[in-house]
Amino acid sequence: MNTKTLAPDNKDTIRTLYFDDSILARFFGQSANHTDIPGELYTKYNVKKGLRNEDGTGVLVGLTKVSDVVGYVKDKDGKVSPCEGDLLFRGYSINDLINNRHDNYGFEETCFLLLFGFLPDNKQLSNFKGCLADRYTLPDNFLINEILSSPSLNLMNRLQTLTLQLYNYDDDPDNIDVYETLRKGLNLIAKLPALACYAYQSKLHKVYHSSLIIHYPKPDFSIAENILMMLRPDGTFTKKEANLLDALLVIHADHGGGNNSTFTNVVVGSTGTDLYSAICASLGALKGPRHGGANISVSQMMEEVISITGFTTDKSKIKAVVKDLLDGKLYDHSGLIYGFGHAVYTLSDPRAEILRDLCKTLATEKGMLNKYNFYHLFEDTVHEVLSEKKKKPLPTNVDFYSGLAYSMLGIPNELYTPLFAIARVAGWVSHNIENKMYDGRIMRPATKYVGTANEYLDIDQRPKS
Repeated sequence: MNTKTLAPDNKDTIRTLYFDDSILARFFGQSANHTDIPGELYTKYNVKKGLRNEDGTGVLVGLTKVSDVVGYVKDKDGKVSPCEGDLLFRGYSINDLINNRHDNYGFEETCFLLLFGFLPDNKQLSNFKGCLADRYTLPDNFLINEILSSPSLNLMNRLQTLTLQLYNYDDDPDNIDVYETLRKGLNLIAKLPALACYAYQSKLHKVYHSSLIIHYPKPDFSIAENILMMLRPDGTFTKKEANLLDALLVIHADHGGGNNSTFTNVVVGSTGTDLYSAICASLGALKGPRHGGANISVSQMMEEVISITGFTTDKSKIKAVVKDLLDGKLYDHSGLIYGFGHAVYTLSDPRAEILRDLCKTLATEKGMLNKYNFYHLFEDTVHEVLSEKKKKPLPTNVDFYSGLAYSMLGIPNELYTPLFAIARVAGWVSHNIENKMYDGRIMRPATKYVGTANEYLDIDQRPKS
């Protein structure tokens, strides 16, 4: 027996037992015989890295009436100019949707708007809320058999597996017609909060040996209220806390059809696969630190900043830390200041503007104005330093204040991205349905082969290492 097959699959197994250094050198491009892809070929063949145009705008890959991200304007010659940002759901400004919410049910109304294309009247909204509430409860034995039996170290990975497990509890899971996609989508919107909260409680119990406390969702609670109730041992929350979380869910519910996780959903869904698989793919995309995981980076960066400065009001101390961050001397040494800059927004991110005000309201109630004021002063200082260094202006983005909002709500870092997913599933389902109705073709872009043509050699004739 070949004993190599019994070697443990650790980090060094491949390097030490299976591949010699010459193979790895060619693999990593350290050999003259290794064919890389020169950067000039992207220009030659007009290939857009990251599907981004030279002016920073996104390559058009589809048409949508679900939502629009307004971050710049183009003149008749195609020149891009900065503008104040806005986010439109079915043509309605996010500011209007936030400012006209009723009793912490803004997220439910937003879901209705995204899915059906219009704002509901009182009866329609009441029926829709009831439809979701009827679906809050997980299938029989799902909590014990699927969640508590096998906790995961990463909650986003756990949401993926649990979403796929729901496939097995659907009596017609592969039916992808529009009505069935809507029905399954409503089920996922209603159940994802319990999946995330219970996955977190299960991890606390199995990994950290904490007491297991399970609160069942209440049908007369909004989704935001149920999340706070299910996460907290005593199940209590204030109206303002629920109001802030409801706002977070609204502003994260969608962000155009071009964001990575939504694009992923449409690509995967266009193959004709089931909705559970498409949502699972979106969850994997959202997990990444360049997408939904960015707010965790903001939170961790700010923890390090505060450990150095405290909640100081001395702008000179904050300015020194900002410069150290830009010079790559602090946090992850990347030279980036997380929570600033965006791929689309140029002058302002409307979601950050909304959260700044809502965070101040809750900070006042909870006696946390010192932390809020520090965040606000840090934000102003970053913009000031960037201006002094004559760097490109970077608008404060949603991740800067969403991390603060979650922390004031007592929500741990590892739940930030799952909460993002709970909100965004409404957008994923809406775009999935739209693509089925108005496009319907499998998404299959092209790539240009730039390698060489090689003559096949029998194994005995190949160069020896």
